[in-house]
Amino acid sequence: MLAIKLAFRNLIGAGLRTWLNVTVLSIAFVIIVFYNGMLDGWNQQALNDTKDWEVGNGELWHSTYDPYDPFCLQDAHAPVTGKVKSLVDARELTPILITQATIYPQGRMQNIYLKGIDPKQQIIKLPSLLLKSETNDVPAIIGKRMAEAAKLLKGNQVLVRWRDKNGTFDTREMKIVSVFNSNVQSIDNNQIWIPLSALQHLTGMENEATLLIAGRNYAGGSIENWQFKDLKYLLKEIEDIIQTKKIGAAVIYGLLLSIALLAIFDTQVLSIFRRQKEIGTYIALGMTRVQVVTIFTIEGSAHSLLAILMGSVYGIPLLSYIHHAGIPMPKYVDSMGVSISEKIIPVYSMGLILSTVLLVILSATIVSYLPTRKITRLRPTDALKGKIQ
Repeated sequence: MLAIKLAFRNLIGAGLRTWLNVTVLSIAFVIIVFYNGMLDGWNQQALNDTKDWEVGNGELWHSTYDPYDPFCLQDAHAPVTGKVKSLVDARELTPILITQATIYPQGRMQNIYLKGIDPKQQIIKLPSLLLKSETNDVPAIIGKRMAEAAKLLKGNQVLVRWRDKNGTFDTREMKIVSVFNSNVQSIDNNQIWIPLSALQHLTGMENEATLLIAGRNYAGGSIENWQFKDLKYLLKEIEDIIQTKKIGAAVIYGLLLSIALLAIFDTQVLSIFRRQKEIGTYIALGMTRVQVVTIFTIEGSAHSLLAILMGSVYGIPLLSYIHHAGIPMPKYVDSMGVSISEKIIPVYSMGLILSTVLLVILSATIVSYLPTRKITRLRPTDALKGKIQ
């Protein structure tokens, strides 16, 4: 207790030097919490949006399906029968049929994916119910990015060409009945969605699908020719991107934290040099060298406690405001290829805050201890004479 009292008394007595160190360290503390909170918020938003709009509770892929190989689509389809059909009828799975196609908007040519989905499905948020039509036109929905790229609007007719299962080309005009807005680019870019039954009929793939999206009640596991891909597999790319961003961020706030710790280190070195006689007096009065080292270590590490308190004073209202207002994202990030909304809502978890507090305190304690090691080799007479080497 005496060591703590002496340490805080000496720390406050240092005046401006102490508060400069504390201010820099508090800024580093707030930035670490803010940046990690922003990345955690982006991660949570991207994962939730991708699950809600695209992958559900997982997917069952045809054994030859590869999302990065468009040439596999000619063979990557199979009939929905047996156990799979019973799960589809129970609304635990929803089938998706995918084929390559070409559209000719305003005389231009653009390659796309033509995707069929059940209008009555409720597993993902895609507004498939809009595909119900009582006219002879084939209804289609597209995302805002596809609409901008192809310059299509709601109500437009677009000529679509595709190959059926035998490789024969066919064409048909389709009507854009809606343009939806989603944060998930992978269900939007270069894609047109039409009713599943219509695409099955147009391609001659009656009752067939390329993949199936699992609902919340699906127990998981592969079925016959359908390979189950869980969320860990399907969302790995997003999590890898976030982890890469965190590594890059760690370099930035690591430099800022190092500057603050360097200031504490210099302060400790200067303090030991200027207070040689005080150190000798402590030892002469009966304090052990370990007790004296403890006083100076606590004195240095107390910078971190004051920094956390100072950071809380201005950091809590600032970060709370950012959490409620969000961080607007520039428009160009929409083409990054990952799920990202117009603004990111940071998430400050208790684990994030506690780990950051622990990082700051431990770092400051270690840096404070290093210059005090020479006190353990000090003779009281030399200290009283000001002869610390």
